[in-house]
Amino acid sequence: MVDGVLLGRDHLVIAEVAQAHDGEIAVVHELIDAAARAGAHAVKFQTHIADEESTAREPWRVKFSTRDSSRKEYWRRMEFSAAQWREIKAHCVSAGVEFISSPFSPAAVELLLEVGVRVWKIASGEVSNSQILGCVRESGLPVILSSGLSTLDDLDVAVREVGRKSAQLAVLQCATQYPTPAGEVGLNVLGQIRSRFDCVVGISDHSATPYPSFASAALGAQIFETHLRLDDDHTGPDASSSLTETQLSELVRGVAFIRQSLASPVDKTTLSDHQVHLRSVFGRSLVASRDLRAGDLLSEADLAYKKPGGGLMFGASEEVIGRRLRRSLMKDEVLRLDDLEEPR
Repeated sequence: MVDGVLLGRDHLVIAEVAQAHDGEIAVVHELIDAAARAGAHAVKFQTHIADEESTAREPWRVKFSTRDSSRKEYWRRMEFSAAQWREIKAHCVSAGVEFISSPFSPAAVELLLEVGVRVWKIASGEVSNSQILGCVRESGLPVILSSGLSTLDDLDVAVREVGRKSAQLAVLQCATQYPTPAGEVGLNVLGQIRSRFDCVVGISDHSATPYPSFASAALGAQIFETHLRLDDDHTGPDASSSLTETQLSELVRGVAFIRQSLASPVDKTTLSDHQVHLRSVFGRSLVASRDLRAGDLLSEADLAYKKPGGGLMFGASEEVIGRRLRRSLMKDEVLRLDDLEEPR
């Protein structure tokens, strides 16, 4: 378990807000409430300070904004003041969800430390940023690395740079395609991460479905991060790769169900009392196919195999055919061994 990340939980579901708020603090609060209603354990943001992380030459991944002349201007519009970040953190606390935010500059690291972040989530694009990783290392807080733009060798370097013991480190498989098709999810990487880094594993998913999280849970993942959007957000930069509140709620319930199933192994070498009872209910027994009299010599035609169970099973037919009855049986009455004379 990652100290301070899973917070004593078996697993952690993170609702990623990213830029779904479009720079509007009121929308941030709506998203926090939506995540909490859906049952997410944490809400994750991105802390951008444009002058500290970008230049006017930064290209657009996708030119989705008509309001901003450059990518840097877009980041500037996504900024919040220290007071607003404290407001966001306070809302998360009151809503019962953990506040997490990815820093994109050393100044953002310092700001988040002042606000009171308890765990670092390093975005895929910053995993090779030794400057940020060095700042994070000095904080002593647990670290979650997202691997979307990293090879396993790149992750080796990042893991060394953050310098965390396995109990304070999580690495998430991530595909930086928006939305992510099934063939690019990379479920096979979960096992590679676990064996290579001996850490908590998880998935940062952009498929706009809960399916990769379900599959990851079945493979032993403990952290599940997915983008969240408001129901009426269809045009934001991550809308096509995000879940609605209803979908997030389904993910939360499904992952919890799968995790509980994994933690509750079933012993198939024996039957529980409940299963024994049900087998008698749904099973079948050898019965008289018609009214029979004491002394009758049983033939195959005298027997039927009907519900409920609890009597002789079909395999006992060979043992009883050709033996005489000690007592009369009515049609459908259960046949027992002590109803039969001993074989000669």
